[in-house]
Amino acid sequence: MDRVMFLECPEYMDKHGAARCGLPAAVEYRYTVSSTDGPLESAKIRCPRGHCFNGPLESLTWEKDSSAAASAERSIRPQGAGRRSDR
Repeated sequence: MDRVMFLECPEYMDKHGAARCGLPAAVEYRYTVSSTDGPLESAKIRCPRGHCFNGPLESLTWEKDSSAAASAERSIRPQGAGRRSDR
């Protein structure tokens, strides 16, 4: 019996890159691509909204928490933090 594999759709839903689609995207087919670092497991995925992606699995997956943490860090950092003074 074949099982359908799903990934979360990585499509950006806004022009600022802050919101992702996140709907379950079905893997339509999987394949292997040769690279200088060795074979890359790749796939073609499509979500119910019609977003379609094709490429290495590692480029089709994303971590929700890391982008949220980066946004939170930017909003918490005091203005001017990390800037070099030219005195």
